[in-house]
Amino acid sequence: MKHLLSHLAVAFLWLLHWLPIGALRACGRGLGRFFYAVGRERRKVTLTNLALCFPDMPSVEREQLARRHVIAFACAALDRVLLWWAPKSRLERLIRVTGREYLFPADGRPVVVLSPHFVGLDAAATRISMFGVGCSVYSRQKNPVFDRLMFEGRRRFSETILFSRQDGLRKIVKTMKEGHPFYYLPDMDFGPKESIFVPFFGVSAATIPALSRLVRLTNAHVVPCIAHLLDDGYEIEIQPPWDNFPGESVEADTAAMNRYIESQVLRMPEQYFWLHKRFKTRPPGEQRFY
Repeated sequence: MKHLLSHLAVAFLWLLHWLPIGALRACGRGLGRFFYAVGRERRKVTLTNLALCFPDMPSVEREQLARRHVIAFACAALDRVLLWWAPKSRLERLIRVTGREYLFPADGRPVVVLSPHFVGLDAAATRISMFGVGCSVYSRQKNPVFDRLMFEGRRRFSETILFSRQDGLRKIVKTMKEGHPFYYLPDMDFGPKESIFVPFFGVSAATIPALSRLVRLTNAHVVPCIAHLLDDGYEIEIQPPWDNFPGESVEADTAAMNRYIESQVLRMPEQYFWLHKRFKTRPPGEQRFY
């Protein structure tokens, strides 16, 4: 029965991909307003994150920002129907890319595509997969029907190499050295194991220092990728490789990465992933926020 309901849900989502982008955006905005009204727990997480990162912002403005974020998140989540089923030609029109040349540098060095958690990151990953075979990390979903849909959706346009978090850096390093860009999401709290604490908007945040370690192991370029959700689709901004990275230490590199993410968040704060419990893991002796 559970699988039947899942298949019916997938069939309904498939129908949605025929909608024009304006209608899909309208559905997403309505869905976001509904989620903000009924999702008490995640609304509280979002407001807590914003209070920690923007303590000087008036509470009324933080609430408005939280509402805009949930709406943007819902729009991007609904856009997955396009990523899973829309023709390539339609996606090329809806998801515009600048800086494609940085993905495959002339010097042949490996590339880490640094993609912070903005709501459009799935659109960016799908569009980048049209340029060649890359690799990334994939988290299995509990529902097997949706797990298959999401897994196959990641590999629609190329044979994207997907690792689990348990695979470790060795397989990723090997694949990067074979010429496959690594699409890396750097800014989630995965607990104290292998994390270090570095500031994020002035708050100690458990952060995986994998970027620094990967670059030190592979001599890779770090190429940031910022996804902008727009009313008529997305703009994917692939930025030039970082200079002077890695630096003096893994800790300094990880702190520099967080400062970079802060700078991008300030450009479009409503599109950063505030629904995530970014500060769930605390240094010893510090009180919990959630």
